[in-house]
Amino acid sequence: MHVLGIESSCDETGVALVDARPEGVPLLLAQALHSQIDLHQAYGGVVPELASLDHIRRVLPLLQQVMDETRLSLDRVDLVAYTRGPGLAGALLVGAGTACALAAGLGKPVVGIHHLEGHLLSPFLSEDPPQFPFIALLVSGGHTQLMQVDAVGCYRLLGETIDDAAGEAFDKSAKLLGLPYPGGPHLSRLAEGGNAQAFKLPRPLLHSGNLDFSFAGLKTAVLTQVQRLGDQLPIHLADLAASTQAAIVDVLLAKSMAAVEKTGLKRLVVAGGVGANALLRQRLNAECERRSVRVHYPQLHFCTNNGAMIALAAGMRLQAGLATPQAHYSFDVKPRWDLADLCS
Repeated sequence: MHVLGIESSCDETGVALVDARPEGVPLLLAQALHSQIDLHQAYGGVVPELASLDHIRRVLPLLQQVMDETRLSLDRVDLVAYTRGPGLAGALLVGAGTACALAAGLGKPVVGIHHLEGHLLSPFLSEDPPQFPFIALLVSGGHTQLMQVDAVGCYRLLGETIDDAAGEAFDKSAKLLGLPYPGGPHLSRLAEGGNAQAFKLPRPLLHSGNLDFSFAGLKTAVLTQVQRLGDQLPIHLADLAASTQAAIVDVLLAKSMAAVEKTGLKRLVVAGGVGANALLRQRLNAECERRSVRVHYPQLHFCTNNGAMIALAAGMRLQAGLATPQAHYSFDVKPRWDLADLCS
């Protein structure tokens, strides 16, 4: 089954064609992705109106690029999938409208997909896909969650952030350090040359006894250090970046291992943009090996938003009997959408 996926939830436009085979690992046939980083950099963050306009400009050329690469005609597409939410309303509408118009023109069914489910299932595109059940650490944008995943569509929330997410902690701390947008990757690169023990920063909720997260206090502590350092900040920039990264990773590591211990499961999936962080992967790999836990990650180019994960999620939901592709082409989007709402 050829599934075309369109992702437009925030500041990346992604289109991909996946062969969602009933047996074996799903096969990515082609994908194309455009990042809006340069567009939003001057503003220090995503401008929703500009994001929507850029999705309009990019989506059809990206679609053409994917079909040219596969050398398949559009009538070979069996299902069109799009990100229905969560995300920026205007950006979501571009992808939804394009997908439904395309499906109507082809006479093919269309289905809306949850953005976080796409991230959660993205490791199934790797050469070493996980097996159910597993614990999932979702660290994508404004979301930090721990889920128990028993099957496609069967998700149980174990813990989540009560304020800032891990990705927001990276980006907001980076902005306080004067780093360019998007701040998280810049902070991580800067941290490579710093001393992670140089500054004593809090690890919020580390010993709370539950699996919830909180990173707002860490951001405040970074601000306090920036103000305290004043003109001396450039000298200590790498050390403060390293200390900030270490605090975030310590919390993610501890909570993930607590979830493994609580559930007794021996398989962990890490998905979302922060899942590309090298220190997080290094620490998780070491701890999981010590505990005889298998850990799975998406390939690095699947950690950020992309159309492949949307096509994959649609195919897997269809195979599991959970997706209901619509033959009519009216649509809506859900800028706020709880992943738990998908549970069957």
